[in-house]
Formats: sequence, C-alpha cells, structure tokens
Amino acid sequence: MKYCKILLALFVFVVFQSCNSKEKIDEEAKSVLPISIYTIGDSTMADKVNPEENPERGWCQLLPEFLNDKALVKNHAVNGRSTRSFINEKRWDSVYAQLQKGDYVFIQFGHNDQKEYDPERYTNAHTTYRNNLIKFVNEAREKEAIPVLFTSIVRRKFNEQGVLVDTHGVYPLEMRLVALEYKVPLIDLQYITEKLETSYGVENSKKLHLHYKPSEIAYYPNGKEDNTHLSVLGATEVAKKAVEALGKQLKDFDQYIKK
Repeated sequence: MKYCKILLALFVFVVFQSCNSKEKIDEEAKSVLPISIYTIGDSTMADKVNPEENPERGWCQLLPEFLNDKALVKNHAVNGRSTRSFINEKRWDSVYAQLQKGDYVFIQFGHNDQKEYDPERYTNAHTTYRNNLIKFVNEAREKEAIPVLFTSIVRRKFNEQGVLVDTHGVYPLEMRLVALEYKVPLIDLQYITEKLETSYGVENSKKLHLHYKPSEIAYYPNGKEDNTHLSVLGATEVAKKAVEALGKQLKDFDQYIKK
C-alpha cells in the first residue's frame, strides 16, 4: 500500500510538472509572436491592387515600413466602405473573430459615412455613426484588444485664397467625443494631415495625391485629378506621422516602431 501511494504521488508530481512546463512554453511562444494590428476603414487606408503599376496607396499599406517585426499589420480596410457597410457586409465580424488579447484595432471611417445619397453607406454622425464606433470599441475590448480611433485624413481642397477648407463636417468631432467619453486613444489624422497639406502648399500638395496629365503615366492614360486618395509619397507621409503620434500617445507602442 505504501509503495502504491509513493507511485501515485510521483505520478501526480510528473503530471503537475508537465502541465506547468506546457503553460510556460505556451507563454514563451506567445511572447515571441508578433502582435497583430487590425486596420478597418475606407480607401484612404486600404491596400491597392497592382502596386507595380498603380501609383495609388492607402496609408495603412505603408504602415509596415515604419514598424519592426514585433508587429504584423492585417489591413482589412476596403475601398468605399462606411461604418454601416463594413458592419452589414460582415467584415467587422471577420475581424472580431480573429482578435486576440493585446491586438490593436485601428479604426478610421467618415469619408463614406457622409454620403447622403447612398442608403447603403450613409450614417447620421450623431446617431448611427457614433454608435457604430462605440460598437467597434466595445467589442474589441471584449476580446481584450486595444481599439484606437483615427479621424479621417483631409481632402485636398483649397479655396481661392489658398486656404485648406474642411469637407468632413461633424464626423471627426463625433469621433473625438466618442474617444473622450469611452477613453479611447485618438490619433487626430484630420489635424495631422491638415498641417501636412498646408506645409506642402496649394501646388506641391498635388504630389500627395493623384494628379497626372493625359499620357503622363500608363496607369492613367486619360489623366487623373484626385484630391482624396493618396500617392506613394502621400501615403508614406501619413503613415510616418501616424506612427510618430502612436509612439507618443500609446503606452508601450514604441516597442513596435522601427528605429
């Protein structure tokens, strides 16, 4: 009987040690895996097709250029999406299902939410838009992920006096209010890109966007004049400034920034 008790105790000890070792290995494995940064939003963030030929970029397409191998960008932003269509098309459900503790969710919507002519995308800034942002925040936190709100980048719209004028109305304000009320980190890209556009000036700021004369480049044989979407230069500038702001405002985020 005494011999059986000794064997039983030894067996329990071995099992206990094995479980502890497995947990330790699992924790060590997690510590070396890169953190995931999920980005959700519209065309100003999205990855663009045919990058070898296409001069357009979303700023999140350039985000990996400024981050080290401790962070992995998973860009779920899609052209033309608003908070409404992103949710209704189950795109948020797909992101939500993948979220892990410690992941980041970068959220930038507004360009398409303001399109009153389109019932599939339009949201009232003070009601549906606001509550969709709150949904993203609360559900990310359910998964112990870290939501970060980004106000929309500005459009290049200068008046006759050379003053950059607003085109987003109350949508950025509503996002700021949600960030304040729910204590969400906010990167004010509207302000950051306003300063960027004005620093380049009325003419040079065209380089940040898609301005091409007919036959200037093969991708746009008929020319292009787009003041919303970004060129490689524009997306690079926005991504760089976004990362700088993240490093200043988010605790411990600087560990993911390429030195």
